[in-house]
Amino acid sequence: MALEKVTQEILKDAEAKAAAIRTEADTEIAKIMADTDAKIAEMKEKEDKRLKDEVERLSRQEVSSSELESKKIVLSKKKEVLTKAFEATLADLENAPKDVKLGHYKAMVKSAKKIIAKPKAFMSENDSFTASQLGVSEVVKDSRIKAGLILQSEDGQIEVDMQYSTLLQEVWDDEIKAVSDKLFG
Repeated sequence: MALEKVTQEILKDAEAKAAAIRTEADTEIAKIMADTDAKIAEMKEKEDKRLKDEVERLSRQEVSSSELESKKIVLSKKKEVLTKAFEATLADLENAPKDVKLGHYKAMVKSAKKIIAKPKAFMSENDSFTASQLGVSEVVKDSRIKAGLILQSEDGQIEVDMQYSTLLQEVWDDEIKAVSDKLFG
């Protein structure tokens, strides 16, 4: 009976700690998203003014030939702004403080555990997290990884790529139209 009570207390404590970690991770993600949105808004404002000036200049030129050139320039500048936003977001993620990265990595492991029961984590040589910190069976340093994790099953048959660059690229590819519409109307 006493063992059952101790077990229940341990489970409650573990659930409370897990909830606190999830809350902290959600807060950090929200902060990163807010910072990213602010940077994108700032970049958009500067680029909008520059594009407006450029479009006005081009509209004074001959309509038939300048119209095509204008579209090329606008599209090129839009692509440039989008590329800068992507690179800035990726740099922010890759250069996040250690405690923020740990929160992200734990969330990645938790998500991957739905597919891989006891994952092995491959991480950047620049990260110094242990297997117990991440909740994985083993940590392997890999010079090809800049930031984020690659999680692999014990038999190597299943691999989940959760590198920041991969995750951001997937979100970017899925949301590029929405991002473009948000930035350029």
